[in-house]
Amino acid sequence: MPRPRKTVMASLQKKGFLMTEGDHSYFVYHTMAGKKTIVKTKVSHSGKDVSKVLMGFMAKQCKLTTSDFHDLVDCPLSQEKYEEKLAAQGLI
Repeated sequence: MPRPRKTVMASLQKKGFLMTEGDHSYFVYHTMAGKKTIVKTKVSHSGKDVSKVLMGFMAKQCKLTTSDFHDLVDCPLSQEKYEEKLAAQGLI
């Protein structure tokens, strides 16, 4: 299901992603300890919603399943649990 672009962007920032602007809004994950990681994604400036297909691409970039990415955006997946998932993959 598509999500409003602003909601996706705000959720990523609440979960530890820092945003920089360019031709897209770029997000790089920083751990709760403040360490920059290799996990990153981006959101286009165009459109009101992030489509289901784009959410799938963003999920892969964030090293999550699509379902887990929806939980990250919709808030059931906390930053702590997200870090546990990244640690289990050896990414942090």
